[in-house]
Amino acid sequence: MLTLDKVSLNFGPNTILSGVDLKVLPGESVCLVGPSGCGKTSLLRLASRVLNATSGEVNNRFTTTAAVFQEPRLLPWRKLLDNIALGLKALGVPRRERLMQAKQLAGKVGLADYYEHYPHELSGGMQQRVALARALAVGADFLLLDEPFSALDVGLRSEAQDLVERLVVDQGIATLMVTHDLTEALRLAHRIIVVSGSPGTVVFEHTVNTPFRERSHAWLYEEAGHLLRQPVVRESFLFHTASEVA
Repeated sequence: MLTLDKVSLNFGPNTILSGVDLKVLPGESVCLVGPSGCGKTSLLRLASRVLNATSGEVNNRFTTTAAVFQEPRLLPWRKLLDNIALGLKALGVPRRERLMQAKQLAGKVGLADYYEHYPHELSGGMQQRVALARALAVGADFLLLDEPFSALDVGLRSEAQDLVERLVVDQGIATLMVTHDLTEALRLAHRIIVVSGSPGTVVFEHTVNTPFRERSHAWLYEEAGHLLRQPVVRESFLFHTASEVA
């Protein structure tokens, strides 16, 4: 599991996070929501050990952690299969074997007809599917998702959410996901954690008990409205909107 115990993070004189307690259990999907600049992405970096906490303890006991970012970050000179197999190459898996695994994953993400394509020949949604397949290829039991669908239009975003639910959540792969979309969090999470303030801290936590298959569009919007009636949640999202307008 992942545990953060009273974690604080400073960048020079600036305190980014203060006293954060966070836990992600095996097979659990946790979504972080909150205003821009409150430290959500920094929490992902702490979880991946890219950053070290200034104080407190971070323990990531998952076997393999992988990440999917807002930008696909594919190698433009590599074809689709080589991009999916990039992590396997780093692990020393022979080319024939890693390409076979990449083909299987390409099929699972709906890209079986695009083996010979370079990233610039793929749509944004396809590129994000490649990024997800690349993360899954290394056998991750913990995925960090940093607003991976924010650049997609509504239809592609819904398809990508379906994909994550089918290939990640349903398979019991633990996830820690950052999103600004409360309905997206409600669709994909077992727990939603609201981070807000400067420095950022956990201000609200909500467990979603409704089974994934029963989370209809009507339910999502109704539940989002219910959460936004919570003063601390509403204030966080109003602050986010005001910051964007400014």
